[in-house]
Amino acid sequence: MDNCALSIWRCFSGLRDPRASRRPKKHPLLSIVAIALCAALAGAADWPQVVAFASSRRDWLGTFLELPHGIPSRSTFERLFAALSPRGLNHCLRLWLRGCAGVLDVEHIAIDGKTLCGSGDAAHGLGLLHLVSAWATRAKLSLGQVAVEGKGNEITAIPELLKLLNLRGALVTIDAMGCQKGIARQIVEAGGDYVLTVKDNHRNLVTDILTVFTTADMADYKGYACDSYETQERRHGRLEKRSYTVMYNPDGITELEQWEKLSVIGMCYSERTVGEKTSHELRLFIGSRRASAQVYGEALRGHWGIENNQHWQLDVTFGEDASSISNRNTAQNVALLRKWALGLLKRHPDKDSIAVKRYRAALDPDYLQQIIQGG
Repeated sequence: MDNCALSIWRCFSGLRDPRASRRPKKHPLLSIVAIALCAALAGAADWPQVVAFASSRRDWLGTFLELPHGIPSRSTFERLFAALSPRGLNHCLRLWLRGCAGVLDVEHIAIDGKTLCGSGDAAHGLGLLHLVSAWATRAKLSLGQVAVEGKGNEITAIPELLKLLNLRGALVTIDAMGCQKGIARQIVEAGGDYVLTVKDNHRNLVTDILTVFTTADMADYKGYACDSYETQERRHGRLEKRSYTVMYNPDGITELEQWEKLSVIGMCYSERTVGEKTSHELRLFIGSRRASAQVYGEALRGHWGIENNQHWQLDVTFGEDASSISNRNTAQNVALLRKWALGLLKRHPDKDSIAVKRYRAALDPDYLQQIIQGG
């Protein structure tokens, strides 16, 4: 058992019980939350399935949880998770991650948002809930989340999420929505470095970067401090070529001094061929770390790991987009449980897919125990 087993249940010990203290509680808070997490690991997608799982595994659950009145009802789960503080549950997740300190590599943190497609409620004027998450790319673990109403509010959520993280020594990648001077400053002041994608929301910066590279190219880059890196990848019937070029201490960036520690501008030219059709894309970025083009290229590629290793898994394997939970607290809390479950499943050493691991966990409580204990 590694440090992440940190009796995982101990991480919940400081979680505040939102239920009225003057009323008797049939079911301990820890038992309700732990059952929900175990059920998520075993494939449960809603409260009836959580209850069904718990009822079939009552004897096993009773070996480490207090169940004085048996298994909580569906309505008990619904009420508790609607009242439970997402901030408090997020704190529990961070305690667990802190217990993983010996194995958790946060050299690269990707920040990205995902909309919960079933979270809207037009009858009550609720739009879709958008969760901005931090992802440890190498460890493949979620580091936390902040919720906002709609994707357009990511700019306000990212600073709040960054406050929750230990950024010292980390390289933080964010897409164009987070390309903001204040966010760059916050990352540097916290001891980290940034790589920010630049698009038309910073039209002048785009123009400056293109002008600098065009001028350097005309001079065949003589007299310019720069580096390049190329990759080629063939899979699933497509060929992708990428060329990264970075330029150090660039002159010609009009607002250079306003971007904290900006020392690198870069571009990535990609070419994708599928059959006889070839497409091209040019992406621009800025960075605060004086590093090679390969470091920047791997960071940018690694950033999209949050799409494949978290967002895709949550949608396809955990059915997150099919969830119709509109209560804001419940939606955030259940999303956290899914991410926690996904992290535990990824940490298990078996090479099976996440879907197969969940199926095995549903069939075999010993296997589920291994997952909870970190393999």
